[in-house]
Amino acid sequence: MINKKNLPIKIIVLTVILDSVGIGIMIPVLPSLMTDVLPGKTVAEAAVWGGILASIFAVMQFIFGPILGSLSDTFGRRPVILISLIFMALDYIIMGLATSIWLLLLGRILGGITASTHATAAAYVADISTSEQKAARFGYIGAGFGIGFVLGPIIGGLLGEIGPRIPFFAAAVVSALNAIACYFFLQESLNNKVQKRFSLTNINPFRTFGAIAKFDGLKVFLMVFLLYSISTAVYAAIWPYFTAERFSWSPGMIGLSLTVYGICFAFIQGVLVQPTINLIGRYNTVLFGFGVEIVAMILIAIITNGWFLIALTPLASLGVIGQPALTALMSDQVDESNQGSLQGVIASLTAVSMIITPLSMTWILSQFSNKNSEIYFPGAPFIASAVMLTISVCIFLFWAPKKFINR
Repeated sequence: MINKKNLPIKIIVLTVILDSVGIGIMIPVLPSLMTDVLPGKTVAEAAVWGGILASIFAVMQFIFGPILGSLSDTFGRRPVILISLIFMALDYIIMGLATSIWLLLLGRILGGITASTHATAAAYVADISTSEQKAARFGYIGAGFGIGFVLGPIIGGLLGEIGPRIPFFAAAVVSALNAIACYFFLQESLNNKVQKRFSLTNINPFRTFGAIAKFDGLKVFLMVFLLYSISTAVYAAIWPYFTAERFSWSPGMIGLSLTVYGICFAFIQGVLVQPTINLIGRYNTVLFGFGVEIVAMILIAIITNGWFLIALTPLASLGVIGQPALTALMSDQVDESNQGSLQGVIASLTAVSMIITPLSMTWILSQFSNKNSEIYFPGAPFIASAVMLTISVCIFLFWAPKKFINR
């Protein structure tokens, strides 16, 4: 017999799983796709263009994340999720058919405008959760994302051995099926009593930032989250290019590495978040996760054996335990009618990281991967990220409101 009480959270986690499967499918073939549309370019040179495309996607997400978050506060979470999934399917089709960098650019613009599934799902979870449940349930969303990254790269790696275009069409099918599932099974979570009235001023992304930042304690938390996102975005920005350059990994091996990471990621966010918070509190969980991440980044930077990198994956993935705790601290500071706006701002800050990190880290990778340069050190981007995350920890330690220390 179906437990209807927990059905909404199960459906929203399934939505995140399917969405991340669509994203994970294409990651192993990105180097092959970029060299396909840019004939004559090396992997390192193609990585720079890959960074540009990722940044364009993020610019669109930065602008439209708060807008869609505010619209979900007005019209509900369900329609925003459905529209996003439909347009993501179209984005994947365009990328699969693209024969030039300009068509890839068009696809990334379209996808970035509607890439709000994760943020709206988080707002949905905040709607249906108590304060005590939020961190664990945000962890469930993270676990769903991790499970998708277990399945996605495996599928993408296998399909990528056939051809670099095939995974994109598979991702389009997954997104379409996700939209169909949400249409039939996902119920609206936003109470009509707390829905905002539609206003053009409410969909101004900069106004949304200002309104959210006024809530007690959020400015420091948002700054910490931004720096955390910039530093940890190094994985998504350079992983396929870094591993192809450093270890000469094939799409299948890249997919395997992401699968191992996804398994660990899902276990940590789905199982370990709440016990850790119960033991040391949300504040200390943030510090613990960030500290582990710094150590992992330094080790990844200096490792020269690919199998050692695989063995290090559990430690690297343990660092994600701090993110749900930080998100829960932020969510507790806003009322029900602003959860969508907050999650939109969080998505927008994540987008900022994906504007800055792909451009900067792929450039650093390119500079330090040149065999003719004085220093050959492809791990340099991870050192830069570790420094950034250390700054984030310092801000959290010295400027976070003291009333949160025991939470």
